[in-house]
Amino acid sequence: MSSRKSDIEKIAALTRMVLDLRLAELSRVARQRQECLDRLQALEAAPVDDIDPIVAARANLRYQAWADGRRAEINLTLARQSADWTKKSASARTAFARSEALRLLKARLD
Repeated sequence: MSSRKSDIEKIAALTRMVLDLRLAELSRVARQRQECLDRLQALEAAPVDDIDPIVAARANLRYQAWADGRRAEINLTLARQSADWTKKSASARTAFARSEALRLLKARLD
């Protein structure tokens, strides 16, 4: 029984390391995804009131054309990062479930 308990403790330690790794990966991807969302938000331009309305409208149209191109690029990156986040999240949940299962098994043997 002691050998079995020792084996479970070793496996549990490995699963905790895997869980830590998966959570670190998930955190990294979530941070990158949030940076993309922040860049999208930063592209929102505030209206300018202190210049000629025609000049302001022209400047706004030029800016919006440029910002639309940037939004398209950022949205592609965001889509890839969201898919990666979904995969990393599922992987972290699986690692957590395995870690918990071994923790409960170890507690049952104690």
